[in-house]
Amino acid sequence: MVALPASAGATHPDELWYTKPALKWDAEALPIGNGRMGAMLYGGVKNDRIQFNEQSLWSGDNNWDGAYETGDHGFGAYRNFGEFSVQFDHADAATGYQRALNIRTGVHTTFFDIDGVHYKREAFASHPDQSIVFRYTADKKGGLSGKICMQSAQGAVSVAGANGLSFVGEMPNHLKYAAKLQVTHEGGKVSVEGNNWVFQDCNTIVIYLDARTNYKPDYASGWRGADPMPRILQELAAAQKTSYQTLISRHIKDLTHLTGAATVDIGSTTADLLALPIDVRLTKYAAGGVDPDLEETMFQYGRYLLASCSRAGGLPANLQGLWNDSNSPAWASDYHNNINIQMNYWAVESTNLSDCHVPLIDFITAFREPCRVATKKAFGQHVRGWTARTSQNIFGGNGWEWNIPASAWYAQHVFEHWAFTMDNNYLRNTGYPILKEVCQFWEDRLKKMPDGTLMIPNGWSPEHGPREDGVMHDQQLVWDLFQNYLEAAKALRIDPDYQVKVADMQAHLAPNKTGKWGQLQEWQEDRDDPDDQHRHTSHLFAVYPGRQISMVKTPELAKAAIISLRSRSGNYGKNINTPFTVESTVGDSRRSWTWPWRCALWARLREGEKAGMMVRGLLTYNTLPNLFASHPPFQLDGNFGISGAVAEMLLQSHAGEIHLLPGIPAGWAAKGSFKGLKARGGFTVDCTWENGRVTKYRISAAKPTKVWVRVNDKKTQVLTEKE
Repeated sequence: MVALPASAGATHPDELWYTKPALKWDAEALPIGNGRMGAMLYGGVKNDRIQFNEQSLWSGDNNWDGAYETGDHGFGAYRNFGEFSVQFDHADAATGYQRALNIRTGVHTTFFDIDGVHYKREAFASHPDQSIVFRYTADKKGGLSGKICMQSAQGAVSVAGANGLSFVGEMPNHLKYAAKLQVTHEGGKVSVEGNNWVFQDCNTIVIYLDARTNYKPDYASGWRGADPMPRILQELAAAQKTSYQTLISRHIKDLTHLTGAATVDIGSTTADLLALPIDVRLTKYAAGGVDPDLEETMFQYGRYLLASCSRAGGLPANLQGLWNDSNSPAWASDYHNNINIQMNYWAVESTNLSDCHVPLIDFITAFREPCRVATKKAFGQHVRGWTARTSQNIFGGNGWEWNIPASAWYAQHVFEHWAFTMDNNYLRNTGYPILKEVCQFWEDRLKKMPDGTLMIPNGWSPEHGPREDGVMHDQQLVWDLFQNYLEAAKALRIDPDYQVKVADMQAHLAPNKTGKWGQLQEWQEDRDDPDDQHRHTSHLFAVYPGRQISMVKTPELAKAAIISLRSRSGNYGKNINTPFTVESTVGDSRRSWTWPWRCALWARLREGEKAGMMVRGLLTYNTLPNLFASHPPFQLDGNFGISGAVAEMLLQSHAGEIHLLPGIPAGWAAKGSFKGLKARGGFTVDCTWENGRVTKYRISAAKPTKVWVRVNDKKTQVLTEKE
């Protein structure tokens, strides 16, 4: 069995564990997910409450194009599916209570004692069997009695049957939805009372949950497919025919293939701290404590969350991953494409979760046609290609203001999936057509200036400043798009004439500028305020996640980027002599998603101490007791983003070389290692270090390949090992 004995949970390295039940959904409950469906677990003693979601339950209209209306119609919003509770007859006062989530295996456990009886629960969300499974046991025969209730969050009526509960309904936008909870038991007896399912004197109860809609990710089909209940019944029947041990073993094998693919070791936490629950450790860390294992946990937690909410065949992670208890969540829990959905996927390739990137690429592919229609409506029938408004729903909908370079940023993800996997079939059939079409959009839109340079017209530096020509954020994104296209086209040996055209456009793009106080300019006009601490660092895209500016190839621009980043963090202008610390990063800069971006930026700029401060800042100021990132309010891009940023501290491959330990702080330098991180070119990298210097490394690939590696500040060419 995977569950740990009571004495082991306190020191297990992959566990988030607590000594009392959760009360707050966003801050204390713990998440499980199978990529499509997820649940938040409270671990109540007498009343075990489970809130659940399915990622396609959305309000809103098909192919919406306009205002950000988040009700039943218009743009819509991601919705709460429902919840169920297991209400026990035993007392509420327990001893030896512990609940834990193993973020490697994805198994949630709860155990406690009441009147000499030991109660134990396990829960997991199975991707192979497309169900969420809950198991309740007591070490006293007939120790489980109570009732099970289930409620839809959309008004459907729950009906009790011989083996469980179910509800079916239809949203105002004609999206059909259904959920079914089936129960098996050993010992005792069961009965139906009204809309509840009652159990008496049972030894074991196993609950199987499945929920679906008739959503289909296809514009031509009107975003609707088959009724959900027949498939639910089929999946639940298959799960019930499988032994519990087989279900949990199959789940663990599937999930650990992803979660165990990359590991980091940046130091050891003292035994006295490891003996404390995560929420207590987080408090001590925020007070200045040293807890490298907590930082490692945060790295792995982002990977666990992504593996739990972004699997092939499903939708990409939204602002809250897929976990949502509201019918009016912040920003509709949508797909924000001016940083948020991109940050959700920063770790996906570099930390060896490439398969989890597929839902985002499928989403981009499915949305091309409705975005083409909306783009022509907004920018003219002559314009080829497409782009998007800032917010997107799952029905081809675009809401709020146009984020005109959105498609260029999406294209970066399309390219990066190839750059890390070197899958030429994917590039030829999926990636390249997207890259070329987005290039054509910019070919039709670029504005030629009197001096011959090309500017992006009417741009914006999210969410900051005026709309005007040549905003650096936009210029950098289009440069990156053109560079990615050129590399893809050369790899496929395709479209030589268009390669020449794109290379010429790239060469004529208005360049980055250094301003009067040494900063990297955000706009064409040198108007940057050295005391501006705005949360966005949009004009530093070229440093990360872009690659136009680097310490290797453009050191002067990199130095200007350092000055700009210091300014954003309150360490320039009137505060130029203030020491740079976590505490000095204040105000608007304390957002759960700003810390990861700045962490990755500092890592790319080889400022390891400052990168480490950003990790500490996220955990100190914007992390909830269950380690969810709080914007505020709660959203998960900070969790996903910090995993990608930590990877950048340890390994970089954007500047034509594999660079080991480019941005580690002194606190990680004494001794450490990583395994399974990925580099562009299809390489897998392991590394061990002591006193900040690499002592051993291994680079492997599908076939032996020569590659440039920077090790301990020395660049050398090596032949990779065969995987």
